[in-house]
Amino acid sequence: MTSTLAYAALSQGSTVEPFKIERRELRDDDIAMDVLYCGVCHSDLHQIRNDWHNSVYPVVPGHEIVGRVTAVGAGVTKHQVGDTVAVGCLVDSCRVCEPCEEGLEQFCEKYPTPTYNGQDRHDGSMTFGGYSGQLVTSERFVLRVPEGLDPERAAPLLCAGITTWSPLRHWKVGPGTKVAVIGLGGLGHMGVKLAVGLGAEVTVITTSPGKSDDARTLGAIDVLISKDEDAMKAAGSRFDFILDTIPVPHDIAPYLSLAKRDGSVVIVGVIDMVPTFHSGVLLMGRRALSASMIGGIPETQELLDFCAEHNILPDCETISMAEINHAYERMDRSDVKYRFVIDMSTLGKD
Repeated sequence: MTSTLAYAALSQGSTVEPFKIERRELRDDDIAMDVLYCGVCHSDLHQIRNDWHNSVYPVVPGHEIVGRVTAVGAGVTKHQVGDTVAVGCLVDSCRVCEPCEEGLEQFCEKYPTPTYNGQDRHDGSMTFGGYSGQLVTSERFVLRVPEGLDPERAAPLLCAGITTWSPLRHWKVGPGTKVAVIGLGGLGHMGVKLAVGLGAEVTVITTSPGKSDDARTLGAIDVLISKDEDAMKAAGSRFDFILDTIPVPHDIAPYLSLAKRDGSVVIVGVIDMVPTFHSGVLLMGRRALSASMIGGIPETQELLDFCAEHNILPDCETISMAEINHAYERMDRSDVKYRFVIDMSTLGKD
């Protein structure tokens, strides 16, 4: 076992504070890495608050991780010491069910092991995330950071990026596709950038007229203000694909009629109950309402390679580890454009 410094929430409602954790000795397929950068996801805040009623304390958050390999197990073949690598939301799965064999580990029939607040499938220990100096995990769940991809800004691709990339790819968004992205936060801004990168015509739907300039800077060709009833009505049946990134429960009914016949509305933001709606709006256009979550390992590697090739990166604000609790407060009031990234070289410096 190796001791390393981390930041952890020790109980519900607490802040995250310095805390020593143990990392396991290398198994044959394990990689050890120094954590260089770690993105800050809204899920981190949900987990330390126990909003989903499944938190096991201490919780060491962080599942948008970029690091440098420091050691490899005897059976490792894909990575070597010195490589720049990444780890996202998952660190294991059953590996043998149909989804796992198809590279869709996020849908593992025996449930995947999350990077933090999960239980190791081999020894039963709790998993600890990237708010830490070192990380040890199986090479199957370690991704290659392509040459030319800024490791500091790449971190949020491991969650915000893949959460939007996976549905865009599954629903075959590409040139000529008319896409609407609802919400312009951490997920939404990546949805816009990636959809534009795939060749789609993108409209941002927002409650805030003040976000119009930002939306166009990110590549959107139009902005639709959802509070403008006339504009919403005029946009009926306009879009092939609608990505709903709003992170809190909300009325989805106003957005369903914006989809074309056979169009799809896909929820990626909220993990909670949503208000009911009249099914007629789906029936009359054979519209589909669905949802999506992160992506498997092959798909995440595809995303990293695509972003390196097309120079697509999240808009980030880098913070020190000691600033994390203040960053949570700012994130809670949407005071960031658009993701925080922790420079882990600051760990233990304050």
